[in-house]
Amino acid sequence: MDETKASEPGASAAAIRAHYDVGNNFYRLWLDETLTYSAAMWRDEHDTGSLADAQRRKISWHLHHSGADRTDTVLDVGCGWGGILRAAAATRAEGGPRLVHGVGLTLSDAQADLARDAIARDMPNFGSPPPRFDIRLESWVDHKPAEPYGAVVSIGAFEHFTKPDDDSATKIAIYRDFFSRCRDWLRPDGRMTLQTIAYGDPNLDAAAIPFMRDIFPDSDLPRVGDVFAATDGLFEVERLRNDRVDYARTCDIWAKNLRAHRAEAVALVGIEQTRRYERYLKFSGWGFWSNHLHLLRFRLKRR
Repeated sequence: MDETKASEPGASAAAIRAHYDVGNNFYRLWLDETLTYSAAMWRDEHDTGSLADAQRRKISWHLHHSGADRTDTVLDVGCGWGGILRAAAATRAEGGPRLVHGVGLTLSDAQADLARDAIARDMPNFGSPPPRFDIRLESWVDHKPAEPYGAVVSIGAFEHFTKPDDDSATKIAIYRDFFSRCRDWLRPDGRMTLQTIAYGDPNLDAAAIPFMRDIFPDSDLPRVGDVFAATDGLFEVERLRNDRVDYARTCDIWAKNLRAHRAEAVALVGIEQTRRYERYLKFSGWGFWSNHLHLLRFRLKRR
């Protein structure tokens, strides 16, 4: 993909890589064993289960509500280290078909390399014949599937689709382009799930949260109304959850893990990079606890 395309919406591939290519070993220090870099899902505020269990519950939620656990083809937009696709292959709903083809889109070389290695390692767990997987260094703007998918999942990518200088109309137009493509990529009975951070405070914007600009300089967040406007006539919003407390808890645990491995982190990425992530996790947690930021989970049915 040409990284210099002026028409490319949201964060550039270079900006995405500046964050996600910091190093897989760095992220391993403070993420959980599932290597999942997005909000987990606890049962409720009284659930004292581990972060790894909460991440697996989140993954299961997306598999079930998108139908990815009972269809033969799945697209993951922003696939990270491949956790959703591996889970879709290993976890099948009773009576459903086996997974035949899983496609993941990412702009991070480091994530793509690890995802491919993890899939190859887990291949014996996926049955025979095993599914075919494609982990592509590709933007959603450039994706052209050979045939429709049975399910689409997107977790933590939507935040990067627009820039801080985009006005509301521009943002909604970009989001609508994304949803229009997702609708076309899906079979007539297909569903998708979307998970994204969003502004909770109506008066908040990127300039008011400089720690977000520091860590994601080319990205901006949606508001819940943007998603409804962008999906109108394309998808029915069947379910919406605001799980901001789940992300607050997730950030707090990540920050604690990073503190526990600070010396190793500094050795891997240096003191300034370590401090940037410490600030990012601390203030992100505050944003979710204070209701300035929301964590939205959507189940969407193709119209």
